[in-house]
Amino acid sequence: MNLLQDSTLKNWTVKIKGHPAGENYKNTFRLENGVLKVNYDLYESFNDAFGHIFYNQEFSNYKLRLQYQFTGNQIEGGADWATRNSGVMIHCENPKNMGLNQNFPVCLEVQLLGGLSSGERPTGNLCTPGTDVVIDEKRVTDHCVNSSSETYNGNQWVTLEITVLNDSLITHKINGKTVMSYTKPQIGGGGVADSGRADYWEQQQGKSLKKGFISLQSESHPVAFRNIEILEL
Repeated sequence: MNLLQDSTLKNWTVKIKGHPAGENYKNTFRLENGVLKVNYDLYESFNDAFGHIFYNQEFSNYKLRLQYQFTGNQIEGGADWATRNSGVMIHCENPKNMGLNQNFPVCLEVQLLGGLSSGERPTGNLCTPGTDVVIDEKRVTDHCVNSSSETYNGNQWVTLEITVLNDSLITHKINGKTVMSYTKPQIGGGGVADSGRADYWEQQQGKSLKKGFISLQSESHPVAFRNIEILEL
């Protein structure tokens, strides 16, 4: 199923920090000719307006495949670490439950990074806002773990494929090559501090993540997504 098969974004919900769910602040997320674009041309400064656009359906066992491309220049006010940085969030909480000033949903983030013209910068990494996973039979509490991918410089389209098998196994592929796998995703790390629901997330610590929403991220650098396809297993 193509998640962009409709000519509008009616099947998606935007949640941007400082704004209620459903408000596409400054038209950040746009669908143009089948391409979902994250754009900041109406912004004066980023001002920590971290955002996500969620597909309005939960998934548990599936393959998700898409292409992404970093474009243009980072908006003024974006953090250095957010240059050519975005993400695909899986097993996400419901955007309607997020706090008004919450930066990120509780989820697993498949982090997307573009090269900086020099040095190595892998993509298809794992970040864990409010979550933990198991890698090589060890519980990992580091916020981000690098994949084994190559570095992709410039504005080329890169293909990402994620296979999610409930809470048993999740793998990331970049351009057809497996670059990361992990198991036993669960609520962990104290939740997300700015969620406004600290007590709730504290009670959920250790709970397995078996399903959730999928979202795409806006972190201050323009990025485009296309051919967003999902196959339920």
